[in-house]
Amino acid sequence: MGTTDAADPLFLAFQQALAGRYSILREAGRGGMGIVYLAREVHLDRLVAIKLLPPERAQRPELRERFVREARIAAKLSHPHIIPIHAVDQADDFVFFVMSYVDGETLAERIRVRGPVSASDGVRMLREVAWALAYAHAQGVVHRDVKPDNILVEASTGRALVTDFGIAAVIGDGGADGVSGTPEYMSPEQALGATIDSRADLYGLGATAFYAFAGRPPFEGRSAEEILARQVTELPPPLASMGIAVPRKLATLVDQCLAKEPAQRPSSAESFAEQIGRTIDQQRSLPAALRAFVRRSGRMDGGGTLLYATTLLATSLGMSTLVGMRAAFATFTLGLAVAPIGFAVLAARRLLRLGFAHPDLGPAFRAELESGREERAVERGRNRVFESIVSWVARVSASFSVVAVPAIAVGLVLPDRAATATSAIPVTMAAVVVAIASGMAYLALLQSRRDVDTEFWSRLWTGRVGTLAFGVARKLRGAQPVGPAMTHRATELSLGMAAEQLFESLPKETRQELGDLPALLERLQRAAQRLRRRYDDLRQAVESQGVDGASDDLDALREERTLVHDKLTAAVGALETIRLNLLRLHAGSAVVEGLTTHIGIAEEVSAEIERLVAARQDVDAALRFPRPLEPTPV
Repeated sequence: MGTTDAADPLFLAFQQALAGRYSILREAGRGGMGIVYLAREVHLDRLVAIKLLPPERAQRPELRERFVREARIAAKLSHPHIIPIHAVDQADDFVFFVMSYVDGETLAERIRVRGPVSASDGVRMLREVAWALAYAHAQGVVHRDVKPDNILVEASTGRALVTDFGIAAVIGDGGADGVSGTPEYMSPEQALGATIDSRADLYGLGATAFYAFAGRPPFEGRSAEEILARQVTELPPPLASMGIAVPRKLATLVDQCLAKEPAQRPSSAESFAEQIGRTIDQQRSLPAALRAFVRRSGRMDGGGTLLYATTLLATSLGMSTLVGMRAAFATFTLGLAVAPIGFAVLAARRLLRLGFAHPDLGPAFRAELESGREERAVERGRNRVFESIVSWVARVSASFSVVAVPAIAVGLVLPDRAATATSAIPVTMAAVVVAIASGMAYLALLQSRRDVDTEFWSRLWTGRVGTLAFGVARKLRGAQPVGPAMTHRATELSLGMAAEQLFESLPKETRQELGDLPALLERLQRAAQRLRRRYDDLRQAVESQGVDGASDDLDALREERTLVHDKLTAAVGALETIRLNLLRLHAGSAVVEGLTTHIGIAEEVSAEIERLVAARQDVDAALRFPRPLEPTPV
């Protein structure tokens, strides 16, 4: 934005025509359909932006009419993310409209100056743009030129606003004015001059999203004709292939917007806004205690762990001098075994005290892994040779340690082998130290490409080790109840945890009569979680092909979506029934025999879901999308 030359004849003539109504401060920018001035409205004493159709163009009736139509269409739109039009007017030979002034920059300017946006910022802005487009589409208006230059980002709030409906048209009138738009962001049907609808704006939004995250549009060329030809004939590169850190679901959604066929794009701008919001909302909805646990307090990789390991090694070496190698080896082995167990139990106990339980960890770790894909830069082959060497050293030393440590332990017990075993202890301890050091170095190198740290702790905490740690921690807490269900929990988790808590508070004799009810509750929870994820994938797969799509594969997806929904409802219903009957049992209004009947029904529901999982394995392998159902652990 530069300051307008005061001697500019057009500036002077326009200011004279507006004298007493608007005081023009400077030129703010130029576009294909006009010049934008920053001005002050005299009567209301407020800053406004005035868009002027240049007089030489205003003399052409078709351009004058088109410009006025732009203003009148845009003036009908009233939305928080659309720049409002205050007035449409003429003065002398000038045709112009007045709109609100937004102190900020276009998305294109922001990216040119500061580079691609982060996934979280991009999702927020694109969702706001999608809301604006959804509103315009509901009023019968297609923008037809959605691009970074037509998205303003307000400086004070970061709010995204859509501007310049300069070539918008009433839905159904596409093609009446010929091919118009910006080649880099134009949909294939628009480039061919065909009739367009709101899905053309979704293509432009997808191309804008591609530019926002990758720093360049999906198609480039030396001329507008070349770019338009590529829009029509070539597939855009997948966003995930650009070497940028964005969540998988976000990249997939952008790719869907850039589909050549309109029916394969999201069904509406509102659907796009909903889907893109889900790519970040899950992480933000996690309570702080859970985020802290999956990132820090649930991991033995902090400074305290390093200090403990160093202290343990120093203590063992000291004992080898003062007491002997046997005592040093026993101390080192016992320290390595006891510390992780104690840490896990204490960490679980802290989380229980804050009102969370073991089933909360699965969703929390999944959200953290998804977020990590956004935040981690993609490794491009650096240090691969060094990584291979470190990996080889780690494997060799670890293999030697795994064989040598048990052999020494056995040898120390046998009198005829004690001397040999004792002499091998220094070498074995050195191998253990090398294995630990090289293993940590290898993991650090691998961590630059994959979040192996979070993957490891996720498997540990959501598996049997985590179950055992929470079981011990719960017994140490005694009769203290777990806190109330948090709002982030899915229904099946809240119901299952509430039922488990009710079961644990029953007398021992009653619990024995009910059998292994906690195991059934866990199976139903896991089954419902997998069904819910499957249902979300199926719903998105159906939406991506459009509501009017018709094919054998699409019909199969719809049928399975209905089936999975019914089974999910049955699983949640079974959990709810068990919880209610446990409440009645506590109140004395029910007997154990009545509850066992419902437990039997729940067992049948669980078995049906297992059969569904087994029956769909071949189909999932053939379709490869959506994500296959995982067998529910027994």
